[in-house]
Amino acid sequence: MSKLPAPHGGKLSICLASKRQRYEWLERLDVLPSVMASPVTLANIEMLAIGGYSPLSGFMDREAYESVMRTMRLPNGLPWTIPIVLPVPEEKVEELKRADALAIYGRGYGDSKPQPYAIVQISDVFKRDKELEAKQVYGTTHTSHPGVQRLHVESEWLVGGDVLALHLPIHPPAIQHYYMKPAATRALFHARGYRSVVAFQTRNPLHRAHEYLLKCALETVDGLLLHPLVGPTKADDIPAEVRMNCYRVLLEHYFPQGRVVLAVNPSPMWYAGPREAVFHAIVRKNYGCT
Repeated sequence: MSKLPAPHGGKLSICLASKRQRYEWLERLDVLPSVMASPVTLANIEMLAIGGYSPLSGFMDREAYESVMRTMRLPNGLPWTIPIVLPVPEEKVEELKRADALAIYGRGYGDSKPQPYAIVQISDVFKRDKELEAKQVYGTTHTSHPGVQRLHVESEWLVGGDVLALHLPIHPPAIQHYYMKPAATRALFHARGYRSVVAFQTRNPLHRAHEYLLKCALETVDGLLLHPLVGPTKADDIPAEVRMNCYRVLLEHYFPQGRVVLAVNPSPMWYAGPREAVFHAIVRKNYGCT
């Protein structure tokens, strides 16, 4: 019998609208303030929608943001190491302070024009200290660091609140083919009878040391989740579609059948060192890894 760990916080927090909710919010779009999502925000919405960021139900308010920054825990004491936030333009702040909800538009793969991707039910509008955030999360304020560089161009104003994703982004075919939500990987592990599952986090093609590490892991666990990150990365990283071909060939011709699951992780890469290592573990726990 499979004995997978419970998701972080006890259950998967799914933030995806039902058909009825989607229709009701689409009818209100014209009267809602709106912002355009960056690729990172769009990826965060997707992870919230599918339960990858459980137990989060939306973007962090000031209390959660400051708690994660100071203690690497949510206000309820649960470990969480990366602030999941929604930056908004300064010129929108006064309007958002008067609003109860916000529409987020984005352009995903195949979108010819911006589409409404999510609704945020506003609970907080606040200003962050970007220099402090850089020091706490990345250990440096130097803008040569990719995480600090990304932070540097974002707004210092943030909106907190529960997210309701209106639909999920579509990915290029090489990625979409291996798309599995946390509930789906959990169901597959259970069906295969896995009692222990190790995840391998990667944003690169597998090289010899990776191959050896995975081979050793398979000697001690029932299953391996090869879980490449396909969300936003830095500009000089190898494109996800290229990497997927590498993983596919190994899956088909090298790894033992029935022991390895290849699925993509649509989260952004943060480049946050030890904090990110813990964060990756939490996300893979949500996907069912032991």
